[in-house]
Amino acid sequence: MNAVAIKKGQVREQAPGYKDMGTLRCDACGEAFVIFHEPKSVDVEAAQRQALWLEKVLAYEHEREQKHTDRIQLPD
Repeated sequence: MNAVAIKKGQVREQAPGYKDMGTLRCDACGEAFVIFHEPKSVDVEAAQRQALWLEKVLAYEHEREQKHTDRIQLPD
């Protein structure tokens, strides 16, 4: 599966041909990320697992005082 989370509001907020699977907002700073899947790999359960994984990554970045990147490759 090819899935990516893209930060909302940045210039390159694009995933042409990909399906929007939902938005996750960082609890610490409020930045929003849209989870996208390739059309042939759309999987709601996978998107839910990826959202949980992304929450942990975003929290970890705050612990390390790192900025969130604009694009985060998601695990399958």
